[in-house]
Amino acid sequence: MSETAHPPSLTPPLVNYLPPQEPYLSVLYADDHIALVDKPTGLLSVPGKDPDHWDCLEYRAQQQLGDARIVHRLDMDTSGIMVLAMNADSHRNLGRQFEKRKTQKSYVARVWGHLAEEAGNVDLPLICDWPNRPKQMVCFERGKPAKTDWQLLSRDATSSLVRLIPHTGRSHQLRVHMLSLGHVILGDRFYAQGEALASADRLMLHAERLGLIHPARGEWMDFESPCPFA
Repeated sequence: MSETAHPPSLTPPLVNYLPPQEPYLSVLYADDHIALVDKPTGLLSVPGKDPDHWDCLEYRAQQQLGDARIVHRLDMDTSGIMVLAMNADSHRNLGRQFEKRKTQKSYVARVWGHLAEEAGNVDLPLICDWPNRPKQMVCFERGKPAKTDWQLLSRDATSSLVRLIPHTGRSHQLRVHMLSLGHVILGDRFYAQGEALASADRLMLHAERLGLIHPARGEWMDFESPCPFA
């Protein structure tokens, strides 16, 4: 079977959007060209379609930093480091870096169960599971290439802490790739069920590192955000 879909009843709606207010905006680094911020779980990267979903990282950055522009996104439930452009030239430069995969990203996740190996990779094409959107699914005929490296960091009684390095940037890539291994990310309201869903009060996925070329100075820069659940 080439596609892995999920029943429509498992897709929860976004209701009672109450993004965290403290801290209002956590700035890791800022200059005239870029700003690196630490997005909390529960905050949208950009405004949602619902008028009540106006509060987002982009809005907060513009309120405090001025002309800040979103370059890439993290899912609402994912926490961690993001870069924003502070002018049009930087926005174009950073956009090209992400498009050509010049940036380097790594995430930390806590997943259900114990992985049998110390490291590995997942190379499975993904496509939108349209009846259950925004869920994604594996599809070998029509899916877009998606590759993730993973490394085991530690284990506890019921879960494993892993580092995830995506080589592509597909929607829900890390979630679906870990699900495909039989180790769903804890607290994932889209893909986890039972104990794996109930054992965490948030999605246990955090963008811990982002490396990029400074758009004005041309130097390589690395930024890190400590994982809140490691």
